[in-house]
Amino acid sequence: MSTTLRLGKPFPNLYVKTTEGEFNLHEWKGSSWMMFFSHPRDFTPVCTTEISSLAEKASEFKKRDVKLIGLSCDSVDSHKSWESDVLEYAKVVHGCHMNKLPFPLIEDTDRKLAKLFGMIDEEESLEVGMPLTCRAVFIVSPENILKLFLYYPATTGRNIDELIRAIDSLQLTANAKIATPANWNPGDKVMITPSANENEAKQIDPNHKLMNVPSEKAYLRLADLKQ
Repeated sequence: MSTTLRLGKPFPNLYVKTTEGEFNLHEWKGSSWMMFFSHPRDFTPVCTTEISSLAEKASEFKKRDVKLIGLSCDSVDSHKSWESDVLEYAKVVHGCHMNKLPFPLIEDTDRKLAKLFGMIDEEESLEVGMPLTCRAVFIVSPENILKLFLYYPATTGRNIDELIRAIDSLQLTANAKIATPANWNPGDKVMITPSANENEAKQIDPNHKLMNVPSEKAYLRLADLKQ
């Protein structure tokens, strides 16, 4: 059985078994943002780099009030055993010294959650012929609404800085009629959305600029946000 995840719709509540105990996901998350992610398998090279990079950047997620939680089709015991390898990689590569991972990892040995969310990568299989989870990312708002999801294949590691950039955009645009353009970074100009009338646009930035284009349509409005 699988569920259809859609942007702007509620993210399912789950009861999960993790390296930090068993709990209800929505209760654990509370009113924070959440980044729920999966990795294919413990004790594999790319996954070790990803989890250590997330651990090294954990303070950046915390500053944004984003709780991290991971999942693979491994057991809690496997996660805990692998943790020392991840922390060693973080120390050697990132110069980051930690005694434990700053986020929990979920056990999904029966692949129930992986199947529920369509996270199975059929092209990547274990020796016993069972497919691995792909590298999924789900970013969920304080209201438990799915705001972004990405699926990477098992062979492609994720860019953690890009995930943080995406979160910055989601949080910035959550309650304002603005959007972030291609290659946007915090501090760059933003776009005023077409749904904003001119009075609303002036409230966003009294000095916003309309870009003239050959179509003569007035839709490219650049703004600087008030600091």
